[in-house]
This record gives sequence, C-alpha cells and structure tokens, in this order.
Amino acid sequence: MDGLMMNRPLRIADILTYAAQNHGRAEVVSVRCEGDVHRQTYAETERRVAQLAHGLREQGIMPGDRVATLAWNGYRHLELYYAISGIGAVCHTINPRLSAEQMLYILGHAQDRLLFVDLTFVPLIAKLAPQLPDDLRICVMTDRAHMPEAPIFSHHEDPTEAGDPPLCYEELLTGQPDTIDWPEFPEETAAGLCYTSGTTGNPKGALYSHRSTVLHALSISLALPDVLRPGRRIMPVVPLFHVNAWGLPYSAPLAGASLVFPGPALDGESLFDLMDREKVYSAWGVPTVWMGLLARIQEMGRIPEGFGDVVVGGSAAPASMIAAFEDAGVNVCHAWGMTEMSPVGTQGNLPDHMQTLDRDARIEVKSQQGRRLFGVEMKILDEEGHRLPHDGEASGALHVRGNTVVSAYFDNEAASEGAFDAEGWFATGDMARIDPDGFLTITDRAKDMIKSGGEWISSLDLENAIMGHPQVANCAVIAVPHPKWDERPLLVVVPTDPATPPTPGDLLARLNGKFASWQLPDDVVFVEELPLTATGKVSKLHLRRRFADYELPGKSGAQA
Repeated sequence: MDGLMMNRPLRIADILTYAAQNHGRAEVVSVRCEGDVHRQTYAETERRVAQLAHGLREQGIMPGDRVATLAWNGYRHLELYYAISGIGAVCHTINPRLSAEQMLYILGHAQDRLLFVDLTFVPLIAKLAPQLPDDLRICVMTDRAHMPEAPIFSHHEDPTEAGDPPLCYEELLTGQPDTIDWPEFPEETAAGLCYTSGTTGNPKGALYSHRSTVLHALSISLALPDVLRPGRRIMPVVPLFHVNAWGLPYSAPLAGASLVFPGPALDGESLFDLMDREKVYSAWGVPTVWMGLLARIQEMGRIPEGFGDVVVGGSAAPASMIAAFEDAGVNVCHAWGMTEMSPVGTQGNLPDHMQTLDRDARIEVKSQQGRRLFGVEMKILDEEGHRLPHDGEASGALHVRGNTVVSAYFDNEAASEGAFDAEGWFATGDMARIDPDGFLTITDRAKDMIKSGGEWISSLDLENAIMGHPQVANCAVIAVPHPKWDERPLLVVVPTDPATPPTPGDLLARLNGKFASWQLPDDVVFVEELPLTATGKVSKLHLRRRFADYELPGKSGAQA
C-alpha cells in the first residue's frame, strides 16, 4: 500500500529559490579574474540566475544539452550551476589541468553545445580552437570592457582567418527578465557531468541527476551542522570544476552559509589574506593546498581571524598536518569520496563519545577517513569476493552504493561493465578497513599497494609516518621492480630546505619500530617537487614511470 503524500520532484533550482527567500542576505564573495573582489547576496544571485537562464534559452540551449564550463571558483560559475540545470540542461565542468588531449576528448565525448571560459583560460582555448567542434560556441565570463579582442577562437589553422566572435557573459544577462518559472521535469533528469582525471585510458563521465545532487546536499548539511548553518562563512578551495566543489554550491545556500570564492590565487599567502579579511570559518580543499596555508600561518605566527574548521579530502591528510591545525585551534574534518559518489562519502568529525580523547588519540582517529554519510553504504571484500567484517582489522576491496553513487558511466559501456560487482555495488579501487564505530581507513589505492615477496605493503602508511618529519615538505612511496621480490618500496622526498635535506638514515629511523623490517623502503631519493594529477593529488603513475629503471641498492638481498 502506498502512502498518501504529494510527490514533488527534487530540483536544484529550488535550492536557490529557498536560499533567496530564507537566507537572502547571505553573501557570495568572489575574487575575480579581473583583479577585484565582487559581492552579491543570494537574493541578487537568484535574479541574475534567472537572467542567465533566459539568455541560455535565447542561445538555443534545450533540455538535455550539455553546456561546458572552464572556470575558477566565482559567482559567475555558481550562476551557471543553477541556470544550466534549472532549464533542464547539463552543467559539464571541465578541469583546466587536464592535458589538451583529454580536454578535447571530453568536449567531444560530451557533445557540448556551449563553452563558458574564464579570462584566465582564454589563451588555452584559443590554442585549442582549431581542434574544437565547429558548432561549439564560446562565451567569455566577463563584461564587455574586459573582453578579448576578436577573432581569437578561430576554428582555422591560420590565426589570421576570422573566427566566430565569442559571446560576452554579462551581455547574455542584459535586458533579460530577472524572474523565471522554472520548468518541471522528473527528478532523475541529468543535471551535472564531471569526468574523472583519467590516469589510465580516457576520462570517464559521472552524470549526476537533480535527485542525487539535492540528496547529496542534504546529506552533507546533516553531517556537518556546525559548519553548514546561517552565519558561517565557507571558502571552497576545492574547485567548482571538479565534482561540484564537493557539493558546497548546493549545501551552503541550502543551509544559509555564505560562500567566499578565492578565484585563481590559491597560494598560501593569498588564501591567508582572503580568509583573514573575510573571516572565513571553514575552508575545504586538498592537502597540497593546506601545506601552503600552514606555511603562511607559521610565518604570520597566527591563524586567519575567524578560522575554526578545515575539511581535508582528495587524498589522505598526514597526521602531522592534522596535528598542526588542531594545535592551532582549527578543527580538522577528514573526508573521503570519489567523482563517482557526487563526491562526498564520509566525514571525519568525532562523535560525542570520542570528544574527551586526549590529543594524540584524537589525531589518530582523525587520520582515518571518517564515517559514512547518510545514504552511503560501504562493504569490504576479500580477493574471492566474500564480505569481510567491520572489525578494524580486516582489510579488503572497498565497494559502495547509494542514491548519490553512479549506476553507470556516461556513454561508456565498456568502463561501466567492470566497475560494479554482482550485487550492483560500485568498486572504488581502494583497499580499506572499517572499524566497529564505522570509521573508514583507506589503506591504499589498490594500484598503489606494493606487493613484495607475496606480502602487501601500504604506501600510505609509510608516507604518513614520513610526513611528520620537520625536514620533509612532501613525499611519496612507490613500487620499483625487484628481480627476487617482484617489487620493493622506494621513498621519494621533497625536502623543506633543499640545501639541508634530511639523511636517508634519519628518515628510515622514523619508521623503525612502526613497521616490520621488510616493509621499510629500500632506498630514498630527493626531488625538487612531486608530479601532481589534474585534481592536485600526487601522481604515482608518473613517479613509477620516472623510476621504472631505478637501481635499488642490494637487489639480491633477502627480505626479512
């Protein structure tokens, strides 16, 4: 028997309508590519989004059309999020750090009709223009005064030949009505498209629905009530061009929190100054960004005014980083998720019964990847596909399912076939364990585990231990070939001061007693920097290629 309740479709546009009516004075603060700082309220944002939606329709954008963005975090990008999905089209965010080959692939694969480009990326698209689809229109996200000189986006190899003049963002809005009756459609309608960075093979597209996006926003708001509430000021350093800035463009307006967008300047000094000036309470981003902010905090001898919370995700946060923030009075929430999960799957704030733990115990728990959000289910499997207990000891292949998890990849049957188990759960590619309190610990990416003499070694565990060394700015542990043991670990280190690096012996001494002798790296190499992926993670793929022929000392030695 069905219940007798109304069934209204979940729509993304309703989040903005709600925010404008209930939190209309909350702000969207943006550092613009033009060099200034822009401010507008949610009420003003709603009116501009309506104008943009009318402008998109005038350009012929229809329900189901893909509209691409290549932009930093700012108010115009936020407006595109709501206007594109609001009229039933699909907002396809593109990562500008992708290679030219990958970018051209996903533009073609998505069959985008219109591409919105921030001023920073105009030269990038101008260079790619001859290889872009002939029917792809381009709109520069600025006003007429800052528009680049035309022709610049010529589809011809000869740059002197005229190309179609680009559209001007602000002119799309000019003269349009600032109200709109948002169309109704099924909540399963596609709303957003984000491609994985594609470390191997072509990138794969995660196609989000209105339903999944709204439920994801509600789940995050439920999980982080101290951050997502009226009066809070949140800075998403995690980019809008990657998995919806972890859902903040939807969850913050829903909760009434203000958004502070940093634009293109993501160095420690710029972030510190912006946070200090705007009194940002919570900042969200990847560990590589927070290393720069922590360095600036050390230089200044204080944290930014009002700063009380940091959300760390994208890759594992070292215990030393968590300790540095916590000791400065900043709560650390260690989160985990994937593009395929919308993306947040867990959050790491401590439950009530752990609030009284001593400092070291708190940091140890916070070094884990946290507990699942409502609507996300997790299981771990052994090599035969049998479920393993959530006892904090067993480690296996992590699988997830839920209303915010993909059921297939966009227009990619081959990739979809290998991504799910027989029960329909998504295989994350992570190795993990789950304890009785529900805390998830990612022990490694399956492809980054080191199998030496038939035994597994976690690169993450070794890296976390080394990152606590004061002379280490960053590090990675990778597998290198070994004639007897198949693989052995190599430690690659970026020293804090290249002039006075730590000794290999000093670094390995930090691992003694914490790891078995056979788990220790066979050698240490120092580099100026580590290669990063398009999403700011250390690219172990590139490191493995670089050191594929590395000669380890004592190759014939025995594994203890």
